[in-house]
Amino acid sequence: MAGQERPRLVPARLRPRDVVRVGGVGLRTRPLRAFLSALGIAIGIAAMVSVVGISSSSRAELDRMLDALGTNLLTVAPGNTLMGDAAQLPKESVAMIGRIGPVEQVSATGLVADAKVYRTDRIPAAESGGIGVRAARLDLLETVGATIAHGTWLNEATARYPAVVLGATAAKRLGIGAPGPDVQVYLGGRWFTVIGILAPAPLAPELDLSALIGWEAGQTYLDFDGHPTTVYTRSAEYAVQAVQAVLGATANPEAPNEVQVSRPSDALAAQQATDEAFTGLLLGLGAVALLVGGVGVANTMVISVLERRAEIGLRRSLGATRGQVRIQFLAESLLLSALGGVGGVLIGIGVTAGYALSRDWPPVVPGWAMAGGVGATLLIGAFAGLYPAIRAARLAPTEALTTP
Repeated sequence: MAGQERPRLVPARLRPRDVVRVGGVGLRTRPLRAFLSALGIAIGIAAMVSVVGISSSSRAELDRMLDALGTNLLTVAPGNTLMGDAAQLPKESVAMIGRIGPVEQVSATGLVADAKVYRTDRIPAAESGGIGVRAARLDLLETVGATIAHGTWLNEATARYPAVVLGATAAKRLGIGAPGPDVQVYLGGRWFTVIGILAPAPLAPELDLSALIGWEAGQTYLDFDGHPTTVYTRSAEYAVQAVQAVLGATANPEAPNEVQVSRPSDALAAQQATDEAFTGLLLGLGAVALLVGGVGVANTMVISVLERRAEIGLRRSLGATRGQVRIQFLAESLLLSALGGVGGVLIGIGVTAGYALSRDWPPVVPGWAMAGGVGATLLIGAFAGLYPAIRAARLAPTEALTTP
């Protein structure tokens, strides 16, 4: 009727399902380009997730190892005199340390400085391989938490005779894979029979590169002076700090300043801190890769806008608003980034699991790393797609349809 106003047309609203569907059109029509752009994002996320995962797995292995070995091991070693010369622990230091109330176990080794170890007596004297000869007390393994990999440990009988137990690294350098009555090494100018090989000792790494003989055998065959060079103690967990404070004065009452006291588990923790600093560097490299992937997504979206001007013009002429066009291309960018992010997280989990299992570590990937990886990709996708989406929304229908 004359004078009546025409009904106002209201654009249909896009439901979330519709946004995902129209946003995926560009990905389905250009699968190779979408795959390559998502791959750039995936590489960056995979690098970051795997670095965090490997670091977390290493930390979990350290925690597991310390739980098994304990953190209550303290070591006592001679330091230097006021004149700068090498100090010496008294022969009675082991017994005196054993009298400390909270000390539960105490053992010792003594370095036989002039003795060298060779596979045969035909090897030149200078080629000793850096293997040290140490006289050891029989309760050493129990105190330091070490184990025998092959053969047996010294006992009351073999500790008095030319028998030797090799550390894990020492056995490898000497080319000895298993002990036996016919397996001998040339030690200190005479033959010693190899009766055992140790497994690696994380809390006493000096044992790995050592040839261990009995305390009595060292004195009988190699002129060992009987002075301990490293004393190992296990204390009650609640009193470790208190015992550490009095060990120096107890081991050498006349010169406590010439005694060095350490806690091996602290060294492992320091090593873990160094690994974490290196992890920070690798995370930075992963962030750079992620940024490059984001630039790739932005480039893909800009090109997509230029190639799809006709599509944009047709949608605008059929009633699509600027906001809807903007949402379409922003959703496409977010979908592209999300595909790369999820793929990168899965790759990172796979790399972490493969590396951890190859090292016998428990595979650990923190939940925050996975969620943060996907969240970072969505953030990158939003920034990368914002400009192309705004540019697409600004195209007028007539301009988009008539421009070749």
